[in-house]
Amino acid sequence: MDLIDSVFEEHISVMGKTRKELGRKIAAAARLIVESYAQGGKVVLFGNGGSAADALHLEGEFLVRFNFDRDGLPAIAIGSGLSALTAASNDYSYEKALAHLVRAHVNNGDVALAISTSGRSANVVRAARAAQAKGAHVVGLTGAEGGELKETCQILLAVPSRNTPRIQEAHITIGHIICEIVEREIYRTD
Repeated sequence: MDLIDSVFEEHISVMGKTRKELGRKIAAAARLIVESYAQGGKVVLFGNGGSAADALHLEGEFLVRFNFDRDGLPAIAIGSGLSALTAASNDYSYEKALAHLVRAHVNNGDVALAISTSGRSANVVRAARAAQAKGAHVVGLTGAEGGELKETCQILLAVPSRNTPRIQEAHITIGHIICEIVEREIYRTD
């Protein structure tokens, strides 16, 4: 029970600090996405491992629904196509694969959601730079100080923790909040 209690206590602490430190930035990221959608843009998400799973999860929330039935919102999780990801990794290297795929999908005015708990994942940093070079707005979801990824982000959502599981828990909560704001703003429901 001690472990369970300590995990919950740490989770609650990290989530409280995240709310206090990042609330306005989360709202700004959601506004950026709403503005992109209003201009015909899309959300492009990417990460590694658990962060790639979070990208896929959030892609589904945008594409299908979050809280209510509605038309889908354009979103793509880069790397979800295994054959394209492995081909790009083989032909260009794993470090360059996401950037190659991002350049194929990102357009000027899109929002790129780059997810890396450390902010130091070389392939995610390269992909964020590629998105920025194509004129996308880059929103970074990281932990602690944001690593190298912070250099590329228009908005950095750095969860105040160095513990990967707690950071990932906050990332999916932040993603859900963004989805809820975007859905409400675009479809104007209460």
